[in-house]
Amino acid sequence: MDAGRVRIGTSGWTYDHWQGAFYPDGLAKRRRLEHLATRLDAAEINGTFYSLQRASTFRRWAAETGEDFRFAVKGSRYITHMKRLHDVEEALGRFLASGPLALREKLGPVLWQLPPATRWDAELIGGFLAGLPRTTVAAAERARPYADRVRDPCTEVDVDRPLRHALEVRHPSFRDPAVVRTLRDLDVSLVVSDGAGEFPRFDDVTADPVYVRLHGDAELYRSGYSDDALADWAARIGSWAAGESSASADTIAPGEPAPAVPRDVWVFFDNDGGAHAPRDALALTARTRGRTCGPPG
Repeated sequence: MDAGRVRIGTSGWTYDHWQGAFYPDGLAKRRRLEHLATRLDAAEINGTFYSLQRASTFRRWAAETGEDFRFAVKGSRYITHMKRLHDVEEALGRFLASGPLALREKLGPVLWQLPPATRWDAELIGGFLAGLPRTTVAAAERARPYADRVRDPCTEVDVDRPLRHALEVRHPSFRDPAVVRTLRDLDVSLVVSDGAGEFPRFDDVTADPVYVRLHGDAELYRSGYSDDALADWAARIGSWAAGESSASADTIAPGEPAPAVPRDVWVFFDNDGGAHAPRDALALTARTRGRTCGPPG
């Protein structure tokens, strides 16, 4: 049985403090994504969390990266943190119209991050997730009524492609087997979110792909991952890609394992402090590919 594809990248790439530590001295800011894409094969767009972008921006990002590069897109905080998932049809339509579809084949999963205080609510959260479009054609249809309410929209697609969704939660009330069952029924990935113990970590496999966010090993957003920690993550990622879902202390429903089928795994480092994220991403890429990684440059 073949394993799924593993993609490893960083959450964002515009950090000035990566200059000299990951980006070469003298590299123009406009070439940072191009440089990152020569070393890694994915990036998480987190600017979409804070504000709507332009279709021309997404097209530029696609053009600056190689054929095999892919993007995950972080959903708007206006939907998750301000509207708190209530009455979000227009907000969702404007988000979808704002340009993600312009990435075409480079569009990967859409990440929806809930606020730390948001508790599990089957009706609210399940209803929101059930209402998300599952294909790019469906997303375009939801976007068109709101195209005139965003700058430089994109509501056309070249090919109908699957559109995957992932949910990152941070409240202990999600440690409920009903969460796992609901997400499996809806085919939504429960994010494996490692946050230095600042919020719960759950590792139940609920959909393809498995989506992993690594926010810092010992200190949230600031600390890197040790060799031992990276070796442990590499082993877990390899097992998920191979179709395994062994129970751990982080498993919500250990008695309800996912079917043993290969899955893609998307991993993003969000520990941008000290330029740990790109270095850790390179080191983990080397481990998952079974080779030694040279120094970043």
